Amino acid sequence: MNRASQAHQSSIAQFSLHQPTISYIKNLVMSMLFQHHLKSVIFVIFLPAALAASEKHWNQFRGPEGDGRSPAADLPAKFDEASNVRWKTAIANQGWSSPVVWDNEIWVTTGSDDKQELRALCVDLNTGKIMKDIKVFDMIERRLDPAYIYDSPHLNSPATPTPVVEQENVYVSFGSQGIACLNRQSGEKIWERRDLRVYQPVRQGSSPIVDNENLYVAYDGTDEQFFVALDKKSGATRWKVSRDIDSDFESLLQQKGMRSKGGKPGDSQKAFATAKLIEVNGKRQLIAPAGEATIAYDPETGKELWRVRHPGGFNVAARPLYAHDLVYVFTSGLTGYLMAIRADGTGDVTDSHVAWSTTRSTPHIPSPVILGDLMFLVTDKGGIARCLNAKTGEELWKKRLGGDHWASPLLADDKLYFLSKTGDVRVLAATESAPESVIENELNARFFASPAVAGSSLILRSATHLYCLQEGHQRTAEQVAADVYPAASATGGKPAWSKSNQSTKQERLGELRKQLGGLVKAGTLTRQEAMEIFQAAQNKE
Repeated sequence: MNRASQAHQSSIAQFSLHQPTISYIKNLVMSMLFQHHLKSVIFVIFLPAALAASEKHWNQFRGPEGDGRSPAADLPAKFDEASNVRWKTAIANQGWSSPVVWDNEIWVTTGSDDKQELRALCVDLNTGKIMKDIKVFDMIERRLDPAYIYDSPHLNSPATPTPVVEQENVYVSFGSQGIACLNRQSGEKIWERRDLRVYQPVRQGSSPIVDNENLYVAYDGTDEQFFVALDKKSGATRWKVSRDIDSDFESLLQQKGMRSKGGKPGDSQKAFATAKLIEVNGKRQLIAPAGEATIAYDPETGKELWRVRHPGGFNVAARPLYAHDLVYVFTSGLTGYLMAIRADGTGDVTDSHVAWSTTRSTPHIPSPVILGDLMFLVTDKGGIARCLNAKTGEELWKKRLGGDHWASPLLADDKLYFLSKTGDVRVLAATESAPESVIENELNARFFASPAVAGSSLILRSATHLYCLQEGHQRTAEQVAADVYPAASATGGKPAWSKSNQSTKQERLGELRKQLGGLVKAGTLTRQEAMEIFQAAQNKE
């Protein structure tokens, strides 16, 4: 372990574990009971939020380098619904796309199956005010395959691919529903493409990426799979290559002692991953995971350079990483592979260029993060955080965080941020030895999108809200109680505290009585404190 890492571990160990204060519990209770009331908030703080000149914009999925790392050294490590929250803004409709940032603008996308429309939103970093709400597309009617009725639509959202933002333009993708380029200042649509279509029963998740000339994005459906490069200025196709993977899925099932029921045609061919541009020996490569193989292309021509097969490791969602002259690929499906691949080969390099691989406790959805020789990852089920030697794959430590994790972790100031689907945010030291302590934060949220960073602000998108977390800020009890949560929807799932959205006064108070009783039994509240909170709730009603 290097000295810097030891120092940071010692520093983070000094933080006390999160213990909810009575004030915080009151704020949370008020939010739970009265979120169905829309209240005006007049307490607004204006502070400059200009990015440091040396800091790159968090302009794409997982940041400027696509690796989940930020140079920020002053992000808050402890927070709740009130403390260290600069602002919290409700985001209508559904969307799991991660926030991206340029200057003082935060961009996200949303979609509504009820309204049959897809939108792009621009939020002011300083205030949380929605500055632009742009209707990008009316939805094209989706085909629904009965074989996938239990997978769709709750396993995805209508707006999952993360946008890319640059100085002049914003590129927004909604998969087969369409991709468009918007002027960042005016919101005007510069070009659109709605002819790039595949059948994806659980919708698409691959985010676009860009270089100086092109936009690149994958279309991996159950019926057709291809990768395309578009001219950034016009949207015209530069190149398009088929990526049909020759796979004997029936034989693979037999090898694993499984029998095909024939219920999900083409299931092993679909994928959700975002590509990555790297440079190897002075030449660029475009690393693009597909259904059962990862393929490297020449970004100028689309020519295939090499491929690695990972049979059974399909439905790939995690974004590849590149470090130590190795490409790291993560799969799901029947076999969750983690593969480290030397990127200097040609053709099929499955048997020659895999430096190491493992199928033990691998991340099927969240992308890992690398710091020096250390790789940090978390399993999507059960929330097991692990640290591996990135060069060899050797496990150095593991720690159970709990919960299910679809959001990818963030690394900043040698601290790791892990966001769960139930609103827990765990912060721990990014060290070679197992961290001695974990900072436990709880938000009234469900996280699918990955975090973003803007200067000293941590930007989190939940299923219902956008948070700006910054040291030294405090929301009032009235602001917390005024939070409004949308009703549950087919794609958005069950919102936080959804029972209180549509329940009667007596039902809300009854639910509160049960929860307070549980807190008293656990020793978090005294009986007197619980009575005071319940009486306050009665008076508020």
